[in-house]
Amino acid sequence: MTDHLSHGEQLVEIETEIETEIETETEADGVELCIETFGNPANPAILLIDGATASMLWWETELCEQIARGDRFVIRYDNRDTGRSTSYPPGRPGYRYTDLAGDALGILDALNVERAHVVCRSMSGGIGLILGVDHPDRAESLTFVSTSTGEDGLPSPSDELTSTTPADPDPADSGSVVDFVVASAKACSGGSPYFDEAAMRALVERDVARTHDMASTLVNHYAMSFDGSSRDFASIKAPTLVVHGDHDPVLPLPHGHALRDAIPGATLLILEGAGHDLPKPLWDVFVPALLQHTGSGRR
Repeated sequence: MTDHLSHGEQLVEIETEIETEIETETEADGVELCIETFGNPANPAILLIDGATASMLWWETELCEQIARGDRFVIRYDNRDTGRSTSYPPGRPGYRYTDLAGDALGILDALNVERAHVVCRSMSGGIGLILGVDHPDRAESLTFVSTSTGEDGLPSPSDELTSTTPADPDPADSGSVVDFVVASAKACSGGSPYFDEAAMRALVERDVARTHDMASTLVNHYAMSFDGSSRDFASIKAPTLVVHGDHDPVLPLPHGHALRDAIPGATLLILEGAGHDLPKPLWDVFVPALLQHTGSGRR
């Protein structure tokens, strides 16, 4: 699925309602993608793309609603092998990185969005890179959250993270999976004072309950071919905001500085007290910055 135009033309079963959030599944080339929108489609569109193993629920509903109240049309979706979207046999993802970028473009096509403000978190920063370099006509702006250039010489994950990451769970045991994901999220918070274990457990329980195949979710994003990651961040022309937590143990803060420095004109927002996550107490910092960054765009 490399032609995003033919992909988008086949995303034909989406219905939208102004000022009403929807969750729907659409099919293209045999791939089902679960999408949810918030706000008025006439407003500037913000496309939220999450990272490895994370469904759209990790862009919390309340966060999406808060962004939408800023006169934005917010789109979140399940990447392949997460949530209600198509899953593949464990260890055998039937797609590459560029296919995931094609999915994002197809969703915009299906929703009749010519240009969107693209927000990418963690692993999906590479999707933002592909969109920004190969499809600059579709990316009104870019926001990279907790991601990296991946260049040599940047700090490795912290020793504390590697020592506290739990053992892999039994995918058939939902309770074991929930415990594993919650413990992993806590480790990735980097000891943030904002980590809310009860709220995290509630989110993970809901996520596990709606996921087609947890065995695939846990491994397939790490097994795919990262065929689009060789592009140059310096080639990005879209206005870019880099957001990074100063407690991030997965990609320590120098990764955020390096990404800011690599993209012409990019700005860096440091979230004090945040790890590799985007904790609720800091939404009042993140959301105004995102609205300001996306304020001059058009749909």
